[in-house]
Amino acid sequence: MEAYVYDHVRTPRGKGRPDGALHEITSVEMATQLLRALQERNDLDTALLDDVIIGMAQPVGEQGGVLARAAVLQAGYAQTVAGQQIHRFCATGLDAVSLIAAQVHSGMIQAGIGGGVESMSRTVMGYDSGAWTSDPSVAYGNYYAPQGIGADIIATLDGFTREDVDGFAVESQRKAAHAWENGYFKKSIVPVKDVLGEVVLDRDEHMRPGTTVESLAKLKPAFEGFGKAGFEAVAKAKYPEIEELNYVHHGGNSSGIVDGSGLVLVGSKEFGEKAGLKPRGKIRSYANIGSEPTIMLTAPTAVSRKALKAGGMTEKDIDLWELNEAFASVVMRFQRELNIPDDKINVNGGAIAMGHPLGATGAMILGTVLDELERRDAATGLITLCAANGLGTAAIIERV
Repeated sequence: MEAYVYDHVRTPRGKGRPDGALHEITSVEMATQLLRALQERNDLDTALLDDVIIGMAQPVGEQGGVLARAAVLQAGYAQTVAGQQIHRFCATGLDAVSLIAAQVHSGMIQAGIGGGVESMSRTVMGYDSGAWTSDPSVAYGNYYAPQGIGADIIATLDGFTREDVDGFAVESQRKAAHAWENGYFKKSIVPVKDVLGEVVLDRDEHMRPGTTVESLAKLKPAFEGFGKAGFEAVAKAKYPEIEELNYVHHGGNSSGIVDGSGLVLVGSKEFGEKAGLKPRGKIRSYANIGSEPTIMLTAPTAVSRKALKAGGMTEKDIDLWELNEAFASVVMRFQRELNIPDDKINVNGGAIAMGHPLGATGAMILGTVLDELERRDAATGLITLCAANGLGTAAIIERV
């Protein structure tokens, strides 16, 4: 049975700090507003849905308690619609969509909604990291180091200079500004409203379109302090070929801390006929994988190849690639390993410019790729993300 994408929506990304536009909007409210938008846009009989899976990277406090079920009821969906909460760090949002697709593919359900939400201004990144970071017996054996150290290890091993990664960041900003100026995101954006019904944000708030290599050169490396505090020694123990760690990453060439949510409506052909909807795409394949946990950012290459194999495809069959811009060096290595030209990957910018609402990003960028495939009259897109502790996910979509 095929799993079709019928629609997708996302919020704009708000700065993930107390003065950000979405700070007063809870995660459940962001998800609720997107669920309502999906229902209204498609005149959807929600009783036709079986499940809603919404994940986040910090499923604690107000983001805990199976937020998906709370949002389903808050949005006025049929009470028969189930809810589930998942967590695979930054892979979560895409993985939630893949889990809905897997249930449709198996014939166990007819339709569902997958995605994610993250309020980084209202929760603290790392609250739920658990044994991986806080239990010495676990962290020691894994050569644990913060993600930024992993990004700088990649840059050191691959020879990416500060100018290289800053140049990549400037391009991300330029592409994102161009996409917004030309309305490329307009079809998918749901403006977020407050309790009075007033719009509080209708555009990605984190972008800095005037960024230049010269302005980024003024920023100090963000992770050198972690390195000098002991994690450089961990990196060298794991990678003895490193003489000195090259600290090149900072806030301007790393993913932005933001709030946001994204959801994707997936269903069978029969669901579409009952709901009166035409599919926009179908999910061809999906995959998850583990990789070396010290760098923890190198899984996208292997998991992309795994997804390609599952879909009976090769790299040449992909028209557009989308890799979450966790750090500039992550995408630069991925491009080098898979020989992907600049004009085929992250063509509308990425998380360096627009931000990375951890658990939501995967669903957001799947939608970005589908919209861009339609705009270009292209056929296939591969979406992938690295995730903490050496995890990675990927999915391939095909336009209908």
